[in-house]
Amino acid sequence: MSAWRRELEVFGAFVARTLGLHFDETRTTQLEEALIRRAAETGFREAGAYVAALPTRDVREEARAIAGSLTVGETYFFRNSDQFRALTEVALPARRSAGSSPVRILSAGCATGEEPYTLAMLARESGEGPVRLHALDVNPAAIEKARRGVYSPWSLRETSREMKDKYFRPAGKDFRLVDEILGDVQFEEANLAVDDPRFWRPGSWDVVFCRNVIMYFSPETQKAVVSRIAASLAPGGFLFLGHAETLRGLSQDFHLRQSHETFYYQRKERGAAEDPPQFRREDESPARLSGAAVESASGVGVHREIHTASRERERILELVGHEKFGEALEALAGLPGAAEDDPDTGLMKAALLVNAGNAREAERVCALVLRADDLSSGAHYVMAQCREAAGDAEGAAEHDRAAVYLDPAFAMPRLHLGLLLRKSGDLPGAREQFERALALLPSEDPSRLVLFGGGFGREALMQLCRAEMKACEGRKP
Repeated sequence: MSAWRRELEVFGAFVARTLGLHFDETRTTQLEEALIRRAAETGFREAGAYVAALPTRDVREEARAIAGSLTVGETYFFRNSDQFRALTEVALPARRSAGSSPVRILSAGCATGEEPYTLAMLARESGEGPVRLHALDVNPAAIEKARRGVYSPWSLRETSREMKDKYFRPAGKDFRLVDEILGDVQFEEANLAVDDPRFWRPGSWDVVFCRNVIMYFSPETQKAVVSRIAASLAPGGFLFLGHAETLRGLSQDFHLRQSHETFYYQRKERGAAEDPPQFRREDESPARLSGAAVESASGVGVHREIHTASRERERILELVGHEKFGEALEALAGLPGAAEDDPDTGLMKAALLVNAGNAREAERVCALVLRADDLSSGAHYVMAQCREAAGDAEGAAEHDRAAVYLDPAFAMPRLHLGLLLRKSGDLPGAREQFERALALLPSEDPSRLVLFGGGFGREALMQLCRAEMKACEGRKP
């Protein structure tokens, strides 16, 4: 290993330890640039000398200085407006009905302030009661800009003329927020990777926005941050993540919610074991279906020991592969400890029932799985098939979208959603889903293909995608 590579690894480890940020091979350049820049700022002629001196420097000050180079600050007002509609039409009324006054909202990882100020404007527009807004970011320069409240026209590119006229005033070529909005948000410099009791006391918040933040953390830091957020949310409180982020594999403390064409999370009510959610979690594998080397049929790469013989699970899959669904169901029922209310067994049983053509019974079993585990992408996919069989195409599409959101690498719900969209006449949308399914199928887990493939093999499913794509273009397959 070269000296430069060793120095970069030491610097990366320091960044991970102090800021919780993880840099894979695709982001090495950003880490290198930050190291070179910080070495120059601190008067070292070589980056290696700076790295060697790191143990002697003030850890907190170094982390503050480095944060500006390594955190992504690109944002704008009213970004991802679907989530803001869910906030004003679902989350705020729910929290006010629960007795929260004022409703307490945290913008964690607020960057230069566009998000919390958007929340402040929407809270005023809702007219349903007071809101207390707090915003945190690790980048001191970003916090300073947020407090000034002056923004370029580019930051207002998704702001309506009405909102711009009401809440902004010209400031040269830029725009300044009115004092009322500036006073609605309290900003603080804070490191989300650090367990600061000032922000994470139990029940401190009704709503937390933490969008496009945890995706940059190491897995360990992700779990720690989500755990702190969960503990600090009041029961029934809401968490909004970025569109590319999920809690899959990170937490069992939330229900998945879907409305306004977006997904978000609601803190589970403590002690409410039978709170029937819309959607919930898939953080563990439903079973070791084909030996220790095979990941779960639900596609989650988190291994969990199931106290049944993997050989029997393999045999069940073999029966499914030969379309002997009745025998597979009998074999599943005979497994030690098998029970419908166990999410692992229930998911497999529901999938087998769908394959056997018993969608009504499959839906009953799948509902039990989702009650226990509503972040299960596999269960959402099976439920989509059940709802289609019941004539509920809209409900089927919602469950397919939930499965895709929870596991973007899951090919089958994309294929099924494409079929639903084509039937509804949305040919561009259908083609997009078929294309994505086709791209995912070559690397799809073999066990998942057997369980969820409806008797079709990998090549047959890929051929189906190609044929459907041509059909969307009006060409014969």
